[in-house]
Amino acid sequence: MDAPTSAEASPAPLTPPLSPLEARVLGCLIEKQVSTPDLYPLTLNSLIAACNQRSNRDPVLAVAAPEVEAALAGLRSRKLATVFAGAEARVAKHKHTLDLVFPLEPVARALLTELLLRGPQTAASLRGNAARLCEMPEAAEIESILTALANRPAGALVHLLPRYTGQKEARWGQRLAEEAAPAEGSPAPLTVALTLPPEAERRFAALENEVAQLRAELATLRRALGEG
Repeated sequence: MDAPTSAEASPAPLTPPLSPLEARVLGCLIEKQVSTPDLYPLTLNSLIAACNQRSNRDPVLAVAAPEVEAALAGLRSRKLATVFAGAEARVAKHKHTLDLVFPLEPVARALLTELLLRGPQTAASLRGNAARLCEMPEAAEIESILTALANRPAGALVHLLPRYTGQKEARWGQRLAEEAAPAEGSPAPLTVALTLPPEAERRFAALENEVAQLRAELATLRRALGEG
């Protein structure tokens, strides 16, 4: 295994780091601002669909509204997201404010976004995957941009991961969020471990009770109609 680099040992810019789901939500908001600008800022339902999207995601998740709302609350507390309520907005919409905290050029932002959405990748993979978000420069410049992100005086946004036996190219990872330590030679999985805030728990419980009540009323109606 290669020795850790100085960039790898530099402090993360967020303490504590984002949760894996907060990272996914942030990545989705940045991505959709570029890929579907006519639908951005995103409604909660659109953001849930983006988080659970099967393409351009690793791993694929299946999260629901309470989890995404809690992740949004966490991002807002870090000044990384905000609720948008324009004059014509009938429902609350959400947008990222990454540039207020970490101002980045388009290429650097696209590379960081792909790391948030797909996890650790080689520079070559990053260049190919991020091309859908921004025109990518030559490979040598991509390496230079990643190195600059890793050596930020204020704290590394990315870091070069140790190269395991059998790996031809080193992978880069992001430093905003937690990443589970992989077994040697294996990519790091993204797991969602989330404790909902009390208000979200109460809302969820109320919805469950309402659904149970509606089911009981429907069963009573069916029996009265002779369908039971």
